[in-house]
Amino acid sequence: MKPLTKEEKNQMMIAIQRFFAEEREEEIGELAAINILEFITKNLGSYYYNQGVRDSRNIAVQRSQLLEEDLFALEKR
Repeated sequence: MKPLTKEEKNQMMIAIQRFFAEEREEEIGELAAINILEFITKNLGSYYYNQGVRDSRNIAVQRSQLLEEDLFALEKR
């Protein structure tokens, strides 16, 4: 997985600060937001990445099965 760009980190940091302000009525600084982002990336990121891979695999299998059915339907009998 490629590292986040400085701009991507900044956008995520701002989103985390906004979440705390709107949902928890707490103001957090940039360092706290970056620490939360690093925690999420390190501890939760792989779960969501792997789930995305599993979802993609399932879609590919389903499409492959449909293609196989379509090809069998094209065979002359």
